[in-house]
Amino acid sequence: MDMPSLKIGTRGSPLALKQTEMVEAALRAAHPDLAIERIVIRTSGDWRPQDGEKRLSEMEGGKGLFVREIESALLEGRIDCAVHSTKDMPSFLPDGLVLDYMLERASPFDAFVCRKYASFMELPPNAVVGTTSLRRQAFVLSKRPDLKVVPLRGNVQTRIAKLDEGQVDATFLALAGLQRLNIREDFIHPLAAIDMIPACGQGTVSIETREGDDATRALLSPLHDAETGLCTFAERAALQILDGSCHTPIGSFARFDGDMMQFDLAVASGDGKKFFTESARQAVSNREGAEHFARDIATRLKSRVPADIFA
Repeated sequence: MDMPSLKIGTRGSPLALKQTEMVEAALRAAHPDLAIERIVIRTSGDWRPQDGEKRLSEMEGGKGLFVREIESALLEGRIDCAVHSTKDMPSFLPDGLVLDYMLERASPFDAFVCRKYASFMELPPNAVVGTTSLRRQAFVLSKRPDLKVVPLRGNVQTRIAKLDEGQVDATFLALAGLQRLNIREDFIHPLAAIDMIPACGQGTVSIETREGDDATRALLSPLHDAETGLCTFAERAALQILDGSCHTPIGSFARFDGDMMQFDLAVASGDGKKFFTESARQAVSNREGAEHFARDIATRLKSRVPADIFA
């Protein structure tokens, strides 16, 4: 009898490889006889020297630059599934692909990364903050309009190195990624949702499959964390209503308190001068309910946001 096998696609960054290791370990625990092959795929977003320190919002393809080649391999059958940082996924997937399986969520929050100050509120006027995230830029400028925000690209280690070289005074990174890479130094300062509403799916590792590939989906099903899934499905549903992309600063954050889902949503202008929020709380027990709840919140918020912010 043939041993079951699975080809997993991933980017080659240290964080992407670490997250793929997490998925592989969970698969081996669930299916001890499974043969796993890791396929590292270089994406357009991993090597675009001509783009320098441009923000994703300024680059053709946006978030899709980090998944396009992986999704092509998945659609063509060269891999069976793909491991992603959920926050890096576009709101809408190509026809035939689905994002249905998530590992248990780690910290969804951002971290302020700075060797001299413990908070961005302590930075001196005109201090330089590096980030390619329009969400982080808008949230910071809404509270500290006197700061200068510049693009800062690269993987986690690269951005910390640029900080140490003095290219910027501070930056922001996802706390989950830092923890997964075992970067826990005293210059890492965790933020709360009140400081900066997280990005959709931040802290969650998701697995993308072909919609009708029942064999692969059966292998992945034991890995899925139900609560994380409901929160992720809600956050992505809200983003779809808001036409969420790297062009619009959006925070989308769902979490549970018992059977009650608390959902916080925010949209801002890039300069942080216009800021709109919507929050609600409701009992949620399934994916349909989570997505319906999130769409309602997003629809209410969108009705209050000037159209030029989404343009």
